Amino acid sequence: MTATSSRLALALVAALALAGAATLAGCGSVATPAAGQAQAFSWLHPSPTSRGWRVSPLPDSPARLGYPSSWRAIRSDPGTVSAAIRTSGGGIEGYLNATPQQGDETLSDWGTFRVDHNRKEGDVDVRQLASAGNLSFRRAHGSCVIDAYTSSSGHRYREIACIVAGATATTVVVGAAPPAHWQQEAPVLERSISALAT
Repeated sequence: MTATSSRLALALVAALALAGAATLAGCGSVATPAAGQAQAFSWLHPSPTSRGWRVSPLPDSPARLGYPSSWRAIRSDPGTVSAAIRTSGGGIEGYLNATPQQGDETLSDWGTFRVDHNRKEGDVDVRQLASAGNLSFRRAHGSCVIDAYTSSSGHRYREIACIVAGATATTVVVGAAPPAHWQQEAPVLERSISALAT
């Protein structure tokens, strides 16, 4: 290859890279190409629960879920912990849940498992927006997916769902909000998930 053709090849690679970056920028905070999936989880910074937050331990598990003091614990399945903040009309504005691993879900298949699980629960229009593995948590590692769906009750939600494997327990943590409240609640959901201890 000549020096001229090498320069042309490098220029072409640079142009394609710029075009790809522009495409990602136009898609918002969720990157869709496989090579950029982890970028959708750049907010994940393992750290202790925020000062002043409530911390709820899971029954029979070392896992603990933190959430703001303005949120309230809500009834959930046995062995799990859930918290939510509601609109003035009583609807869910933001939701958090931590559940011990209960099925055959694994870190390697989490992206497809979660979407399939939501469909089996009766959700429709389920769309995976991003998925990544080998993510760092507090003394743990995990895989996460961001997806959107319409629940069986007809409400639209966007969620972050992660499976997190620690030394003694594996926990599934979910943060969700309706699209209209996502921008407001996403930072809270992300902080809670980042602080999960399991």
